[in-house]
Parts: sequence; structure tokens; C-alpha cells
Amino acid sequence: MSDSSKPTLTKVALFSKEYPPNVYGGAGVHVEYLSLALAKLVQVEVRCFGDQAVEEGALAVRGYKQWEETKVGSDPRFTGAIDAFARSLVMAKDRLDAQVVHCHTWYTDMAGVIASQLWGVPYVLTIHSLEPLRPWKVEQLGNAYHLSAWMERIAIEQADALIAVSRETKEDVLRLFNVKPERVHIIHNGIDPEEYRPAPGTDVLAKYGIDPDRPFLLFVGRITRQKGIIHLVNAIPHIDPALQIVLCAGAPDTPEIGREMEEGVAKVAAQRPGVIWIQEMISRPEVIQLYTNAAMFCCPSVYEPFGIINLEAMACETAVVASAVGGIPEVVVPNETGLLVDPGLKPGTFEPADPAAFSVGLADAINQLAHDPDLCARFGKAGRERAIAHFSWDAIAQTTLALYRSLVEQRAGIR
Repeated sequence: MSDSSKPTLTKVALFSKEYPPNVYGGAGVHVEYLSLALAKLVQVEVRCFGDQAVEEGALAVRGYKQWEETKVGSDPRFTGAIDAFARSLVMAKDRLDAQVVHCHTWYTDMAGVIASQLWGVPYVLTIHSLEPLRPWKVEQLGNAYHLSAWMERIAIEQADALIAVSRETKEDVLRLFNVKPERVHIIHNGIDPEEYRPAPGTDVLAKYGIDPDRPFLLFVGRITRQKGIIHLVNAIPHIDPALQIVLCAGAPDTPEIGREMEEGVAKVAAQRPGVIWIQEMISRPEVIQLYTNAAMFCCPSVYEPFGIINLEAMACETAVVASAVGGIPEVVVPNETGLLVDPGLKPGTFEPADPAAFSVGLADAINQLAHDPDLCARFGKAGRERAIAHFSWDAIAQTTLALYRSLVEQRAGIR
């Protein structure tokens, strides 16, 4: 068939729980930047959770509000999964004129399944994380965790294509699900190096009580088991007291881990000065200034399919200390852009076999950088160079669009 007779891809739809201004994790950041990059190439419609209503050039964004009935007469822990199912149904039934649907996270995966059936289009899932690898979600969702895992499995095993954000994520998909290898494509997360770049100024430091004349370690992330924040808090007594500790950590998954965090921070703050906990969500420019001024960034995750947060720090010329798990080693090059610490996970789990040893290992790596500012600077420079060279959103959008086109052609019987 000639190129002129091939079906034309003019519009794609992205389904996501998160979209600005409602972004709290890496998946939301991914969808935000991917949609903007794709909109340079085709029409893009984003359907998301919220009340957004945006039309800017080739990009349209529509938010879907929670159906209040999902909160009534049930276990409160079930609300998240039931609400996701309900909003997914409404997202999918609304008239769709895109040639491809691309879903992000289990919250909207079922929307892809249903939309594909209703509107006769292929659907793609990007795997940002996997429910079977997050058993601690039972603490948050109760038995609704099994509903979220079921929705994810159905969607993954029926998808026309899957995008894994790292090699390890692809291996996890093939190990855990009934999926043919040729349906799984590795496309990394990205970064906008023009936005995430060294930012002058120290006004944000002053705002949050950080001494600009003393080096500090930075953590940015949610308070979850996955992000390993408690292991970092337990490492603080072993970290050189000359180093300030700045924890940008909020949105605890459960009241239990919230209390554990409060107790842990109170204990270490009583033992040494310079522990600063910023609990509210702060703006992106503020985070960028914190990255820029930090001596180093720490990502102590026990599960991290990609770890876009490390890429953000690297783009701001900040050295990284991170766990050697998931996709992180595909982002952070050991002894070139940072240091990696093996958490020593128990086989088949995301729990360190020796949590105290993991915390000490984090502290040792942090102290190594704290005592060698020149090494920190070299890692920072190399990190930004790597971010620019390998993780551009425009390049990622081109690769993603090529996958969309191949699926449209397959659906049309061209391949």
C-alpha cells in the first residue's frame, strides 16, 4: 500500500488521573509534558480527573469530577478504586474522535479497554508502576487493592501495545502478565531541560528556613512505602551533622505512615539541628531552586519503575544518591552522575532484609559526597549533560507517535 493510502493519524487521546493543576507524582508529570510535546505534532485531547476545561491550540483538556455516590454506603478505603472505575466509564462513553487512546496508571486503564470497544480504536498503556509490586497498597485501599489489580491486569493483557518506562519494567510486565514480548515497547520518561535547569536565587531557602551558607541534602516525594522516605529518616542520625536535611514530603498514603513519619522526624530533629520538613506541596519553580542549591538529592525508593525525580535533580546539576532498584540505574550512572545504594531487598518483596543496614548505606553514600564537594560538582555537571542528551520530551513524543501510527495501520489491516 502506498503512503498516500495509509490512514492518517490526526488526533490522540490521553487518559490520566493526574493533569495540572492536580499533579502529585511522576505519572502526572509524564502526561503533562508528553501532551505538550505531542501537541506540536498532532491534535491531543486529555481526559483526566478534576474540573479542568482547557483549549489551547492543538491541546484540549477535560476534567471529570468524582461521582458522589462512590463515597456512599461503603468502606471509605474502597472509594479510590470504585471512583476510578466510575470515572473511567464516563471518560470512555463520551464521544471520541481520536484514532488512538493512551492510558496512564490503573486509575484510567479500564477507560482504555471500554473506549477501544465502543469507538473501535487501539489503546496503549504506559506502565508507570504495577499493582502486584505494590502490596503495601492494601494498607491504603483495603480489599479494593484487589479491584485495582484486577482492572490493571485486564487492561494490560488486552492492550494493543504497552509502553514500559525502563528495561526492568518490561521484564516485570513479561514476568507477571500474559503478554507477548513484541507488544511491550521501552520508551523512557523525559525532562524539559529548559525548565529544569540551574536557577539562581535563594529566596525559597529563606522562605523555608534553610541556611544558604550550609550545604543541604534534599528529598522530594510523597510519604509512601514505595518512596522509602522512612529509611532516609532513619539514616539521618548517621549523616554528617554539618549537612542540613530538607524533606519536601507530603500527601501520606495512610494515617499510619503519616504518624510514622511525624514520629521519626521529631525523634531525629531532637538529636541534631538542621532537619527541615516542608509538608505542603510547593510550586515547580520553588522545587527547581531547591534542587539547584542542594549539595545532593536522595531517592531512597524501594520500588521505582523509572524515577523521574532523579532526572529532575540531574537536569538542575545536582548529584544524586539513590537506591539501585527498578529503572533508576538506567537514569543515574553510578560514579558518573551519582551513587547507588543496594537496599538488599528480601527475595520477592520490596522490604530490605536489613532496614538498618540500608539506612546506614544511604548515610555512607551521602557522607562520601558531603565530604567531597568537587565530586558533587562533577556528578552534577555530568548529570545535566546526560539529561539533555538522552531524555528530551520532543524525542520521546516522536517515538511515541511512531508507535501510535503503527497501531493505526495494524488496525486498518496494513501490516
